[in-house]
Amino acid sequence: MSGRLKNKVALVTGGASGFGRQSAIRLAEEGALVCITDLNEAGGEETAAMLGPRGFFRRQDVTREDDWTATIKAVLDRFAKLDVLVNSAGVAAAADNIEDADDAIWDLVMDVNLTGTWLGCRHAIAPMRRAGGGSIINLASVLALKGEGGALAYCASKGGVRLLTKSVAVHCGNQRNNIRCNAICPGYMLTGMLRDFLDSLNDREGEHARIAAMHPLGRLGDADDIAQMVLYLASDESRFVTGAEMIVDGGFTAG
Repeated sequence: MSGRLKNKVALVTGGASGFGRQSAIRLAEEGALVCITDLNEAGGEETAAMLGPRGFFRRQDVTREDDWTATIKAVLDRFAKLDVLVNSAGVAAAADNIEDADDAIWDLVMDVNLTGTWLGCRHAIAPMRRAGGGSIINLASVLALKGEGGALAYCASKGGVRLLTKSVAVHCGNQRNNIRCNAICPGYMLTGMLRDFLDSLNDREGEHARIAAMHPLGRLGDADDIAQMVLYLASDESRFVTGAEMIVDGGFTAG
């Protein structure tokens, strides 16, 4: 541990698996105290156990404002401040295209991905201001930058996260409160969502190879590729970075 986040306190949503879990691990390894939240209690407790005394788990529904109020209070009661928020909780859905997506799919994806991120930003600002500043890190997607016909609500929600991030960054900059807000746009990463999709196919290996070939680096990324960017944005090394969209996609959007 090099201590890049020594004395910092972080809150990571969606911490039971994937980007959230790996980000929590990296933040703790670099000295942060971490609260992990998720609806998946077993997975969240498992992540907390990986962090040992540097972390704890709290069940949270990111779409509920009262849950955000209670979660922020729990972090402050335990660690006395908040320096870093990672809005990692997110969902995708099948049958998510303009003709087949129904109201329930649209509402679920927008509520978790966009409303959950908005509420997180909203509730993080006051405690970060009291701490003298902070870093808000929102998980967007390369599908906030280009369309995908089978991901209507997902594209719309992540596009919203991208511009929400910029608005929050400008607001905080205008307030001179030393709070930065940035988005990470992952490409196709071999985490739970993509694994579940691949596992549903008859030709899993063929589809894996096809998707990997869409990336100039010739492979898919993994959760740690995103966690390393989270670590950079959480640290003081990124002190002049705000309102940015950090694309971590193996070159997928470059061509």
